Amino acid sequence: MDTKALRQKILDLAIRGKLVPQDPNDEPAEVLLERIREQKQQMFKEGKLKKKDIKNDTIIFKGEDNLHYEKFQDGTVKCIEDEIPFEVPEGWAWCKLNDIYNFIDYRGATPTKITNGIPLVTAKNVKSGYIDYTIDDYISEEEFKERQQRGISKKGDILFTTEAPLGNAALADMEKFSAGQRLITFQQYGSKNELINYVMLMFILSDFFQQQLYVNKTGSTVAGIKAAILKTLWIPVPPYNEQLRISNTLKSAINLIDSISKNKEILSTSISNTKSKILDLAIRGKIVPQDPNDEPASVLLERIRAEKEELIKQGKIKRDKKESVIFKGDDNSYYEKIDGEVSCIDEEIPYNIPDTWTWVRLENCCVKEIRRGKSPKYAEISNVIVFAQKCNTKYNGIDISLAQYLDETTIKRYPTDEHMQDGDIVINSTGTGTLGRVGIYRNTDNTTGLLIVPDSHVTVIRSFSCISSYYLYAFMKAHQTELEKKGEGSTNQKELKPLTLKEMLIAVPPISEQKRINKSINVAFSHLAIIEKCLNRDSSQYALLLKKLF
Repeated sequence: MDTKALRQKILDLAIRGKLVPQDPNDEPAEVLLERIREQKQQMFKEGKLKKKDIKNDTIIFKGEDNLHYEKFQDGTVKCIEDEIPFEVPEGWAWCKLNDIYNFIDYRGATPTKITNGIPLVTAKNVKSGYIDYTIDDYISEEEFKERQQRGISKKGDILFTTEAPLGNAALADMEKFSAGQRLITFQQYGSKNELINYVMLMFILSDFFQQQLYVNKTGSTVAGIKAAILKTLWIPVPPYNEQLRISNTLKSAINLIDSISKNKEILSTSISNTKSKILDLAIRGKIVPQDPNDEPASVLLERIRAEKEELIKQGKIKRDKKESVIFKGDDNSYYEKIDGEVSCIDEEIPYNIPDTWTWVRLENCCVKEIRRGKSPKYAEISNVIVFAQKCNTKYNGIDISLAQYLDETTIKRYPTDEHMQDGDIVINSTGTGTLGRVGIYRNTDNTTGLLIVPDSHVTVIRSFSCISSYYLYAFMKAHQTELEKKGEGSTNQKELKPLTLKEMLIAVPPISEQKRINKSINVAFSHLAIIEKCLNRDSSQYALLLKKLF
């Protein structure tokens, strides 16, 4: 279940007056808004508001013809029915944000931060519906007094982020604090609260209000909104008693959704950690028992060398002039022979493996040279598609629907051996957040049935037939975190070079044990998939409970 979508659905029901039933005995919102206007005028008389704060005030009302009108200070009246976002229940009223909240704006007043003093709440603290205090900032008492001349933010006020990010909002939950940069405090007029701030907060976090922010935002790199525009955004106001009912129902629903989200997150993390543990045990020879009757991996490597020689004779691959041969000496140490020179590599060996296993460089496991694909020329449609890094997704494995079409006039640039094959291991070689991600391509992933080639941001690993491609994938997947850290270059231009992959040490079991390992991993992962399915089923049950709340 998509808890974010469910949350927004509930907020949408609330802001449209469909979450709780209306009561004809409730005092209409128009009466409530009139009292707010009176309090606003009183604050002006007391010098707490300036003339600029009230000069553009208007009254929005519903005429006898059931249409909406706006009355201006000069007495003129204008029909604004076309401006009203949607119909609200009888007893509700539309207004502008500035009609119900005084804006206390601290933007432009950069404070001097200290290690201890008055808590400073900034835009980085305000999240969607809550305040994160993991970042501690403080200001002095003297600066606090100076900043409060703009207005005193109070516990229960709405704190709103105007940029970086735009549109986060939460209720202030401290008695004494200062609002910082990129924040505006929404505070009710006067001393008597006519609104339930929690309800208004939820309305502000709804897709309806957030869409208004998006439409009226400024800036391309960093989105923001001007206070003058923010004041004019639409917001519906229910009768006070209905606000109370909405508040109670929303809190019950949101708490239940948060509980679902938290449980899903905990379980998802546990499942992810379990998968990692399974892979780690598998590549260390601890997930299935060894069989003394298995042909040792050293023999397997001899067959690989023979297969490689045959491919060299056929001209399909080139001879590696500095081919690596790793072996265990009589002293139980590991040695590597390259171009006739032998050196001890004990320091490179990450962990002990069973006696029937052996270590080998990744390039010696591969029937095809380890290299990236080519930079493609795309077409609107063709009979060839391009496997890009985005096809190697984080959660769903391989997603070919994200592939684009290749200009077929360039297909000659891709020799047949560069066409992707079943069992190819793909590694994202560039891209912040995706570099090092390991996946395995299956022909069944390609529901298009079209020829597919890799692009230049993907490295393809293709193993010899006597090394299981799935085992090799499992091994590299177990080391994905390490691969992610091996990117070279500047922060935003890091790349995982083919040479880094070629030199990677691979623990190779006997082929029979590889098959047992693969089976064990698949069985374990299948059980975890059932658990995930059960989680989604339970979430559906929670969704039914939520419906009963309404």
